[in-house]
Amino acid sequence: MKILALDTATEACSVALALDDEIIERQRLGRQHAERILELIEELLTEAGLRPADLDAIAFGRGPGMFTGLRIGAGVTQGIAFAADLPVVPVSTLLTLAQGLDADRVLAALDARMGQVYWGCFVRGDDGFMEAVSEERVDSPGVVMPPPGNWIGAGSGWDQYNAELLPRLQTQVTGWQAQAFPSAVELARLGQRGVALGLAISAELAIPVYVRDDVARKSARQDS
Repeated sequence: MKILALDTATEACSVALALDDEIIERQRLGRQHAERILELIEELLTEAGLRPADLDAIAFGRGPGMFTGLRIGAGVTQGIAFAADLPVVPVSTLLTLAQGLDADRVLAALDARMGQVYWGCFVRGDDGFMEAVSEERVDSPGVVMPPPGNWIGAGSGWDQYNAELLPRLQTQVTGWQAQAFPSAVELARLGQRGVALGLAISAELAIPVYVRDDVARKSARQDS
């Protein structure tokens, strides 16, 4: 199965191309995702001798993450998918981050700015794939609370707020991995799995999941 995977939701602009069991990747750190993403995609397709029409699907990091990065990723995904008539597989950025860690229970947290983090908890199944065991939320670090058990922390939220998170969660979080970013390699594997499970959707449905907007809408309904 040939899957193009791209994630632009964090500081890491990551692109991978899965050719069955072989996966090649390009990743760049920084904030120039709009300039880099198409260049990285072209590099991978040229290296593999493929055109977009030769692909089976595109997997993309649907968020949560940086608003601008999410729009870039969704827009590029839609453009390529429409042109090549390909299905797409939206994959949680937090799930992709957790999938790449050498741990079975991960509390993934991304810096959401404004003193908040996007976070979620994931447990590895018998098939090796992570599954969510909590909803994805945006909260201040002082509100984050995983389900009972021992967890490993990872993501830019931990890099930024570990001094606030660790004292509160020291009985549940046994450690955290610094400078961990979602990898398009793991996104490609999750995309292949998504296609196999029938989770691929049409290109026009390739929209970001911001999480913060969802919380705002819920609050507005509760206040009305």
